[in-house]
Amino acid sequence: MNDAEHWIQALELRQHPEGGWFREVYRAAETIPHGNLPSRFTGDRSFSTAIYFLLRDTDVSALHRIHQDELWHFYDGASLTIHRIDPAGNYSAVKVGRNIRASEHLLAVVQAGWLFGATVNAEQGNDSRSYALVGCTVAPGFDFADFEMPGRQQLLEQYPQHRQLIERLAR
Repeated sequence: MNDAEHWIQALELRQHPEGGWFREVYRAAETIPHGNLPSRFTGDRSFSTAIYFLLRDTDVSALHRIHQDELWHFYDGASLTIHRIDPAGNYSAVKVGRNIRASEHLLAVVQAGWLFGATVNAEQGNDSRSYALVGCTVAPGFDFADFEMPGRQQLLEQYPQHRQLIERLAR
């Protein structure tokens, strides 16, 4: 049975600034000119990008936001929870995994501009399911210029009602 280290090596993943492990596996050859994009973008963007993303049970994806919608696709391991805060400050969560009967989804969406992070839904130390391997697709394509990871203090001031989540998922 595969484990997190197997996938990190086999897929040649590297550490992601938000936490976890990733590798970009697709970037569309064609681009959307800056003038045809909403004003929140600072330049041309690829039509779409896709990455592999892995979280171990000891990892978290820190709260962050991007300018695009992001689709999360489940591949292997335990399910994960995507924690989302919309621009009005409302919290919602969605589980990405293979157990549809347990309200998990094979695919989930985080809307552009929403704050989000993720955690693995596994018991620590259970080697066979102590990670979640997903894919993330972004359109228009991801660029680090579109990435924002606010600090813990800023988030606590902005969303005091979500203190427990912010203390767990913000840096």
